Amino acid sequence: MADETLPNGRVVRVIGPVVDAEFPPDGLPEIHTALRIELRLEGETRVVTCEVAQHIGEGLVRAIALKPTDGMVRGAPVVNTGSPISVPVGEGVLGHVYNVLGEPLDTSPENIHAADRWPIHREPPPFDELEPKQVMLETGIKVIDLLEPYVQGG
Repeated sequence: MADETLPNGRVVRVIGPVVDAEFPPDGLPEIHTALRIELRLEGETRVVTCEVAQHIGEGLVRAIALKPTDGMVRGAPVVNTGSPISVPVGEGVLGHVYNVLGEPLDTSPENIHAADRWPIHREPPPFDELEPKQVMLETGIKVIDLLEPYVQGG
């Protein structure tokens, strides 16, 4: 959800999935922040979510679009969400298929009972909190399981 106090920007360049957007110098979104661009094409409205990948100077950020940029034009308004892309986590998300934005593809969002939402970029857990496992991952392919067994979790 966009914070009304965050300054919005505008699209200045689109090359495939790469979108350059201009923001006020004092209101540049941080790296990994989600940006929303609303497109109107042939009477249809689509929202393209982008993730800030780089600050390129002079109030410009370079973002990667996570959906097709067809119909995106220079000057289109860019909304700074102020937060990174996050995905649902917890027991309620198991057994479903999601896109990169954490939206379910096989059911409606109302049917998902996630315990929480976590950002896709976060710090790894401290090394001393990791619990190594010695459980073999069965691939179902006998040759691989025999000659090169894999341990669960990497």
